[in-house]
Amino acid sequence: MTAPHAREPNHERLLIVDFGSQVTQLIARRAREDGVYCEIHPYDRVDAELLARFQPKAVILSGGPESVTLAQSPSVTPEVYRLGVPVLGICYGEQLMCRDLGGAVEGGHAGEFGRADIVIERESPLLFGLGGPGAREPVWMSHGDRVTALPPGFEPIAVSEGAPFAAIADEGRRLYGVQFHPEVAHTPRGAVLLRNFTRRIAGFSGDWSMAAFRQEAIARIRDQVGSGRVICGLSGGVDSSVAAVLIHEAVGEQLTCVFVDTGLLRAHEADEVVAMFRGHYNIPLAHVDARAEFLGALDGVTDPELKRKTIGRLFVEVFEREAGKVQGAAFLAQGTLYPDVIESVSATGGPSQVIKSHHNVGGLPERMKLKLLEPLRELFKDEVRALGRELGLPARFVGRHPFPGPGLAIRIPGAVTPERVAILQKADAIWLEEIRRAGLYDVIWQAFAVLLPVRTVGVMGDARTYDEVCALRAVTSVDGMTADYFQFPWEVLSRASTRIINEVRGINRVVYDITSKPPGTIEWE
Repeated sequence: MTAPHAREPNHERLLIVDFGSQVTQLIARRAREDGVYCEIHPYDRVDAELLARFQPKAVILSGGPESVTLAQSPSVTPEVYRLGVPVLGICYGEQLMCRDLGGAVEGGHAGEFGRADIVIERESPLLFGLGGPGAREPVWMSHGDRVTALPPGFEPIAVSEGAPFAAIADEGRRLYGVQFHPEVAHTPRGAVLLRNFTRRIAGFSGDWSMAAFRQEAIARIRDQVGSGRVICGLSGGVDSSVAAVLIHEAVGEQLTCVFVDTGLLRAHEADEVVAMFRGHYNIPLAHVDARAEFLGALDGVTDPELKRKTIGRLFVEVFEREAGKVQGAAFLAQGTLYPDVIESVSATGGPSQVIKSHHNVGGLPERMKLKLLEPLRELFKDEVRALGRELGLPARFVGRHPFPGPGLAIRIPGAVTPERVAILQKADAIWLEEIRRAGLYDVIWQAFAVLLPVRTVGVMGDARTYDEVCALRAVTSVDGMTADYFQFPWEVLSRASTRIINEVRGINRVVYDITSKPPGTIEWE
């Protein structure tokens, strides 16, 4: 179960039951963007007790990788269908609904994967605004099984070439199903369908906003902390920074921030963090210069996972040492986000345990005897940025591209040395400077430089060189779950590459990475 909050959110609530789809979080994102508060809970944690506590105004059953035709396939308590609230099944969710309520689902049919068109058969509030009968609508399909018989009371409202029941409805009981994925960007008007379900069918008023969250979060923090003191691990990233400012607004001088400079940050980042939090916000800040410790511990370490674990272990040691100097500390604040919460309680597994092995996941040792304070645990990344703007953080800071917890160490495949870190910091700074100068920073999801474990022979002037290769990366993304390379104007790439070669001693070749990131893959962070 997810950890209880000090005070439950006082909003109309949408429950999303997760069956393991890699895009389940996008359902929640689309709902939140439309002002609807929602939570994702794994299918095997959804029972009568949770339903009674959560009191959903509507339920969405997500997609998933399993087949409902198998005996041990994921299921949901029948109580969901008896709540008397609207239910929408998406892909696996539609198939499960049909199986549970008396229809039939069969495997072995030719599946549909990728782009497809549905044809609207009859009018329904679920499809309002998508055209009348006979209208075609592009969608994104991803299914092998298909529904072959509908439960009593249901009728088809849309079909596709490979799915005779691409969208179904029992209007009397307000039960709906779609075989496609309206939550992904590849279904262009999927947000319209989801809004039809939450607003038109379920009657949500859209009372979820950052202004409301800010006031509720401040009240919860004050309830939880009381007169205790709080330590916040400040990394310099958006999440911990927004958490720190929010907590400071709630409890003021009861907060002390600890900023550990690992020597693996972007160029000048440590100075910027200290100037903003100690100078501008006047938040008590302990600035720990641990550059020598971290770079010393990484000496000779080349395995990327061992780098992460080394950095995580040392960060805990340094943080614990510094936190021990704060008298009366009772709470540890972290910038945990909702995707971290979802992954930590997921009953369907996933790559998060492999991916998130660095210091910002998992808390600190029990011997510190600190209670955890996670004021952002209900928010997605874009919502954290919106909260940062609501709190008045500078736009340049709130809009920063994501930066990995282990820092530049994982952008230096191979040996991490002070010299290689300095080279990468300079190259990365030039790359970002040129992107900002071209007015492209805010339309790119993430951009960074990587110092490859490769050296090449080159000629610079009248002399041969044998230096490092720098890779430049920039991607666009709607949600951070899939990404495509940014198609740079050649003059911007040329200017950045020329500057890096001329200004960064130790690099004699620059390449631009044009790989894309489909769902479920891992890339340089």
